[in-house]
Amino acid sequence: MSISFSTCSLYKEVIKDKAYTILVVEDEEPIRKVVKDYLINYGYRVLEAKDGISAMEVFSNNEIHLIVLDLMLPLLSGEEVCSKIRSSSNVPIIMLTAKSDEDDKIEGFSAGADDYVVKPFSTKELLVRIEALIKRTYLYKTDDTKKIYLQDNRIVVDSDEKTVKKYGTYIDLTNHEFQLLLQLSQHKGNVLSRQQLIELAFGYDYEGYDRTIDAHIKNIRQKLEDNPKNPALIITVYGIGYRLNG
Repeated sequence: MSISFSTCSLYKEVIKDKAYTILVVEDEEPIRKVVKDYLINYGYRVLEAKDGISAMEVFSNNEIHLIVLDLMLPLLSGEEVCSKIRSSSNVPIIMLTAKSDEDDKIEGFSAGADDYVVKPFSTKELLVRIEALIKRTYLYKTDDTKKIYLQDNRIVVDSDEKTVKKYGTYIDLTNHEFQLLLQLSQHKGNVLSRQQLIELAFGYDYEGYDRTIDAHIKNIRQKLEDNPKNPALIITVYGIGYRLNG
């Protein structure tokens, strides 16, 4: 396993005002220890779990700000852990796994993961992805504090509070789902390609896997559309990308 230790002092600036807690769920102890020690070095508080059941217990009894989650776990798989957590929380989740096939990545994103790191990995890359999610989830505030009203005010997207309401009820979206919906809302009526959505919403490329956008859009439709099989809010423009109807 190739894991490198790098000196990246600029990342400490992001977390200097608060010690965020990261749950590392990994059944291989050497990997778990290396990741834990590396993150502690950059100011994070780290909790550990070696299987899916203990991961759920640790998550339930602590305030967790981000989860690094191995996909292949004993007792309860990473996908199952991710789905269970997603039923009650939008905490950022990074899948950590030896599975590198595109379909496996799509499955992870469909379960609610926000990002995906494939073994063998560099701890520097993992840190960069963690910092990006921390910034977008907890530190980033858009200058546009106006609420965006969709479908005759039935859906309200609040770019300042990072919340979505439908008929006055809060809708739980993951961070990536919210960022995609926000960008589509801010460009409503315009067709955005998958690559444009990746760059606008996430700020970096998912190794060229545009289909991850399709998985996120499918999840958004399940949560927001009256009829997800016949969507009226987010429209697929075949061969190009997606358009949001106002």
